[in-house]
Amino acid sequence: MSAIDTIKDTVAKNDVVLFMKGTKMMPQCGFSSRVAGVLNYMGIDYADVNVLADADIRQGIKDFSDWPTIPQLYVKGEFVGGCDIVTEMTLSGELDQLLEAKGVAFDKAASEKIREANKES
Repeated sequence: MSAIDTIKDTVAKNDVVLFMKGTKMMPQCGFSSRVAGVLNYMGIDYADVNVLADADIRQGIKDFSDWPTIPQLYVKGEFVGGCDIVTEMTLSGELDQLLEAKGVAFDKAASEKIREANKES
């Protein structure tokens, strides 16, 4: 199976997938850590794919999404974005709306706490 086939299969079989450097329990870069932290805090059940463990997957995910950076978040087969986009969507409430529209369970109170903690004073 090619890297692209593996990626397609992973994205198809999991409601939420984060292609990241490291794992959800041990991220190995700040950007991956931020996105995993948001997903973990919001109680989202997601698959993590450590791109550092496989060079073909690491390049393949960039080709698959036509997006040059990692991490990359997918929800119900749809590419959502990287760290900056996920952060902005979390703070604006757009991530909540996307998860609700796609039928993905998450802790709404936790997402509210993230926004409250990041409000400009």
